[in-house]
Amino acid sequence: MRIGAQTKGVYTIAPTPFQADGRLDWASVDSMVDFYASCGVDGMTILGIMGEAPKLDATEALDLVRRVVGRTRLPVIVGVSAPGFAAMRSLARASMEAGAQAVMIAPPPSLRTDDQIVGYFGNACEAIGGDIPFVLQDYPLTLSVVMTPQVIRRIVTENPSCVMLKHEDWPGLEKISQLRGFQSDGSMRPISILCGNGGLFLDFEMARGADGAMTGYAFPDMLVDVVKLAACGDRDKAHDLFDAHLPYLRYEQQQGIGLAVRKYVMMKRGAIACDAQRKPGSVLSPVARGEVDYLLERLSLRDPRARLGG
Repeated sequence: MRIGAQTKGVYTIAPTPFQADGRLDWASVDSMVDFYASCGVDGMTILGIMGEAPKLDATEALDLVRRVVGRTRLPVIVGVSAPGFAAMRSLARASMEAGAQAVMIAPPPSLRTDDQIVGYFGNACEAIGGDIPFVLQDYPLTLSVVMTPQVIRRIVTENPSCVMLKHEDWPGLEKISQLRGFQSDGSMRPISILCGNGGLFLDFEMARGADGAMTGYAFPDMLVDVVKLAACGDRDKAHDLFDAHLPYLRYEQQQGIGLAVRKYVMMKRGAIACDAQRKPGSVLSPVARGEVDYLLERLSLRDPRARLGG
């Protein structure tokens, strides 16, 4: 089943595992996929910003898609953002042929006006083909493109293949409420809303009408639990679990070193063999690693999943 407006749960954003010399680590791709499945996630998104997609060439990107899709029965979304529509179309069509269920498209930073933004996604949809469901990525903190709720409504209305919003605005709780209001008054068809930003606001995003999370937090199993608790109305338990993770989650969300922190913890959790990024990339100092270890030790007192040893 392809991704659609009914999609709910946790779609983890996966990093791309590299060896210390920068080569793709295929064994770690396999172990990472297995790790995510063991965490109970509902799907995976690869080749996003966290996946260091711009550092892969076209052949590597498609090889990664085929490896992941061939390893899991989970639905897979593929980030296909590219400077030009030809490359976007090529990766999107090939990914769907390989077994992906949808693609994700982010706006280029050059867009400024509402009409430019809406026009871009219309052109992108035409380029990849209206038969491919796509996720609209709204991440102004990194991409510098501000999409108001009205602009998102126009994109959704004009492009039937837009089935999901990856919501990463900050502050963004009112945006979720306004979009769900459009849905309630009939001015926008239903779409799935999965939230990013490391899960930093997931505790309240669920109450505002989000369907789940799409982010790369190194404890996706915690996100799974929070989404399930919120869905069944157990608000206090959801907040208690979320609050226990908040000190480490905050540390991981730092701009510039967030991916290095995530890869380090995923390595400690046994998901990947090496925490290297392909150059250029950030590296944790010994002091920073010590701080992460300290936060994990404290977290382990309330969540044994953080008990990772030395």
